[in-house]
Amino acid sequence: MGVYTKIKAVFLDRDGVLNKAVVIDGKPYPPKSLEEVNIAEGVKEGLEQLKKLGYLLIVITNQPDVARGTTSMKTVDDINNYLKQQLFIDDFFCCVHDNADQCECRKPKPGMIFAAAKKWNIDLDHSFMVGDRWRDIETGKNANIRTILIDYGYNEKYSIPDFSCKNFIETTEIIKSLT
Repeated sequence: MGVYTKIKAVFLDRDGVLNKAVVIDGKPYPPKSLEEVNIAEGVKEGLEQLKKLGYLLIVITNQPDVARGTTSMKTVDDINNYLKQQLFIDDFFCCVHDNADQCECRKPKPGMIFAAAKKWNIDLDHSFMVGDRWRDIETGKNANIRTILIDYGYNEKYSIPDFSCKNFIETTEIIKSLT
């Protein structure tokens, strides 16, 4: 019988990490269409390096505009599929609920991380959560994994991450230094 091993992962927020968020009055928003998607600098190269280090790359993203009726599920799927084609993403977990829905998948609850860990047999002790907002950091903390904040200076509260940086290139360097 073979050796049963779990694999490590980097959980990634979508908007503001993989693609640039649309910032209005200091607050980030998702792109409203595929045409607005702009992959952030260093993301493709960084993800390629992380894949070479043996990490699964899992996107976990809140998309409450679907529940709010301001974005269609087709638009969310189109953006996710485009990013999967352009980058080295292994899987997407997407919460389309709003706060009032009280679901277990909406960040900062760790439901999407736990679902991915079960599906992919992920070792959370050797995994990371990368995000640009407090919800991402809280999600990682709630799943008891290491957190990295890409700090764009948004006008909102922040939870204290394990690591903080200014862009995805620095994120990749942090993970490489700890691997």
